[in-house]
Amino acid sequence: MLFWIESILGGAALLAALSLRPWRMLAGPLLTPALAALVFLPLLWLLPQHLPQGLQVQFSGASLLLLMLGWPLAVLELSAIALLVYALGQAPLEAVLAQWVWIGIVPATLALGIGAALRRWLPPNPFVYTLGRGFLGTAVAVFGSGLMLAGLQWASGVESSEQALVARWLMAWGDAFLTGLMAAVFVAFVPQWLATWSDQRYLHPPPGA
Repeated sequence: MLFWIESILGGAALLAALSLRPWRMLAGPLLTPALAALVFLPLLWLLPQHLPQGLQVQFSGASLLLLMLGWPLAVLELSAIALLVYALGQAPLEAVLAQWVWIGIVPATLALGIGAALRRWLPPNPFVYTLGRGFLGTAVAVFGSGLMLAGLQWASGVESSEQALVARWLMAWGDAFLTGLMAAVFVAFVPQWLATWSDQRYLHPPPGA
């Protein structure tokens, strides 16, 4: 059952992203971070295959992709990354599908919702962006995805240990630290690499914003 749920979630997200034709954004400065992510993230996603057998936790990078590319383009990028992981690694299709959905698609989608809530309820401040969306938002999105997976596993009769949740909690904060750090660096030096950043909104907000 879990395989089909993952297939439906991933397929629905991919179709929604394709319908928006986000590849048009690659004509601008986003091409550089998109290509860089396509090189580095598959290596990080392949890393668990070369570690001792145990809890399969890893760096996600989905929230950072969302901040850089926006949700539709991030979904396409995550799909390409999953294909590379399947082609270059030894993991079966089911394992790569689970990576794609629970390490990629779901955290990116949750981060999108968190970002929308922060834009709605908090003032347009650079610290809200870097700490809220980059750091805390990433931690919530990554761990929230892990909780959703654990809940579905429990409903499907698959055992999920408490150690797995603890590991996901710790990895979520590691992901949050790196994402928040990279977001702050990009805001300071290459804001054009962040599709979700706007100088007009965060540095020169209109009165009453």
